[in-house]
Amino acid sequence: MRRYILAAIGLAVLGAGPAWADSAMYTLTGMGTGVAGTSKCATYQITIDLAVDGKSVKGSFKQQGRPERTFTATLDDKGAFRTRADVGEGNTMDVSGTLADKDGRILLDGYCKFEGKLTRK
Repeated sequence: MRRYILAAIGLAVLGAGPAWADSAMYTLTGMGTGVAGTSKCATYQITIDLAVDGKSVKGSFKQQGRPERTFTATLDDKGAFRTRADVGEGNTMDVSGTLADKDGRILLDGYCKFEGKLTRK
């Protein structure tokens, strides 16, 4: 019996059994596209960074001339996420996307749309 307990402890220490989650970083720098009632979105550049640890997604985005904003989300079983980011003064942006091993896609939708392919760092 003692041998089985030692074997189980050894496997746990080595990471056998349940999969250990990998962390990854993704990024996108791109231009916005307009939504109804706006004309300047195509002139707005944004940088979006995501850190993924297991199913936890922590992101930030920085549009030129504006403060950095953050958001958190949880990946579903298909690698998709959806949340909202506070952009100040009671306003929010919808944030959604999908992640894969080497890349992904993201959409920030609010006062402008920022959408594109994420690149894994």
